[in-house]
Amino acid sequence: MKSAGMKIDRTNEKIILHSDMNNFYASVECMLNPNLRDKYVAVCGRQSDRHGIVLAKNEKAKSMGVSTGEQIWKAKQKCPNLVVVEPHFELYMKYSKLAHEIYYKYTDLIEPFGLDECWLDVTGSTLLFGNGHEIACKIKEEIKETLGLTVSIGVSFSKIFAKLGSDMKKPDAVTCITREGYKDKVWPLPASEMLGVGRATADKLLHHGVSTIGDIANANPDHLRNWLGINGVKLWNFANGRGGTQIAPYEYIPPVKSVGNGITCVEDLNDETEVWKVIFELSRKVSRRLRKQGLMPEGIAVAIKDKDLHYQEFQMKMPKPSYSAFGLAEKAFELFKQHYEWKQSVRAVTVRAINLVSEKVDVQLNMFEDINKELKRESLERSIEYIKDMYGENSVTYGSLLGDIKLPAAHKINTVMPNIMYQ
Repeated sequence: MKSAGMKIDRTNEKIILHSDMNNFYASVECMLNPNLRDKYVAVCGRQSDRHGIVLAKNEKAKSMGVSTGEQIWKAKQKCPNLVVVEPHFELYMKYSKLAHEIYYKYTDLIEPFGLDECWLDVTGSTLLFGNGHEIACKIKEEIKETLGLTVSIGVSFSKIFAKLGSDMKKPDAVTCITREGYKDKVWPLPASEMLGVGRATADKLLHHGVSTIGDIANANPDHLRNWLGINGVKLWNFANGRGGTQIAPYEYIPPVKSVGNGITCVEDLNDETEVWKVIFELSRKVSRRLRKQGLMPEGIAVAIKDKDLHYQEFQMKMPKPSYSAFGLAEKAFELFKQHYEWKQSVRAVTVRAINLVSEKVDVQLNMFEDINKELKRESLERSIEYIKDMYGENSVTYGSLLGDIKLPAAHKINTVMPNIMYQ
C-alpha cells in the first residue's frame, strides 16, 4: 500500500532523497552526554582561539533565537542559560560514517554534502523497500533507533527539490515534493532558499525584481544568463524541475578546483606588517599542499573578515602558474593592499590558489625575469619544507615569521574544503 500523497514512483522518474541530520554537532553532544539533553546547548569554537562563534545549536537553544554563525556573547544575550560545548570533530566524523552505513542498506548511490547531509538515489530500491516516502521513513526511524539521532528527509524527483524538502519540516520529519505539486510547494519560497542562490546572487536577482523561486522559473532564461552567466540558466532549469538528478558515483572524488587555508587570529590585525605575516604563513601552507598534489595556480584569491565579521574576497590572475610560497604571498598581499580600506581591523584571513593546472604544464618565461633568483628561492622553499617534514613544524622557519604573528596555538590553520553538488 502506497503512502498518501506520494505519487512520484513513475517509470523513468528518479526518486531522490536528501537526508539532513538535525542540529548535527549539538545532537551528537547531547546524545553522548545525558546531562545536556534538557539544557540549551550550543557547540562553539574555542574562545581562546577566537573561533568563538556558534557552529551548531540544539532545538531548545534555537527556540531562544540562537543562530548558527553568531558570536557567543550575542547568543548568551538571547539565551542566558546557554551551555557552550567545544566541538569534537572526530565524533562527528564517526557518526556521519555510521549514518552512511545505514544509507548503504538501501542504495549504493549516495552523494555526501558535508558531514551531515547526503543525497540518495533510491529509484532502483523500490521493489525491495517500498516507495520513496516509505524508504525515507525507514531510514529516519533506523537512524533514530540505532544512533539516537534524528534526520529530516526530503523526497523528490531532483536533488534541488529533495534538499528543499528536507529544510521544510524539522526536526525528525519526511517531506515529499512531487512532479505534480512542486509549483505549489516550491515556487512561493524565497529565491535564496534554493541551492545555488547565495547572498550575492539573491541580491542581483532582487535588483531585477526576482524574489521567489517561481520568479526564477518564470523569468526569461536569456535575461538570467545576462545577469548571472551560465549559472542563471542552471537556476532557471532547477526552478522548473529540470536537471539535478545525477548522484555522484560511489567514492567519487571531485576535481580540485582550488586549494586554500584560512585562519581566525587570536588578536585583531592592526597594520599591514601583521597582515603580511599571516598571509605569508597561509601561503606557505597552500604552497606545501600544491606541491604534494602536483598542481600550480593560475590565479590567487584572498578573503578578509574584519572585526565586525564583514567578509570580502578579492581575486587576480598570476603572472604565470607557480606554487612558490613567496610568490603566492606577494600577490595575495598585493590584492589586500589594493582593495582593503582599513575601516576596521582584520580578524580572519584566507588565501586560496585558484584555476589550478598541472605542474607539468608548459610555462611561458619572461626574458626580463631573473630565473636564477627564482630557482634559488624554489630550492630554499623545498629545503625548508623537507626539514619541517623530517623534524617537525617548528624546526625551522622564515625570519619574518619569528615572534608573535597572532596565530592560534600550534598554528591550527583550517583547510578550505570544497562543498559543491555533483552535476
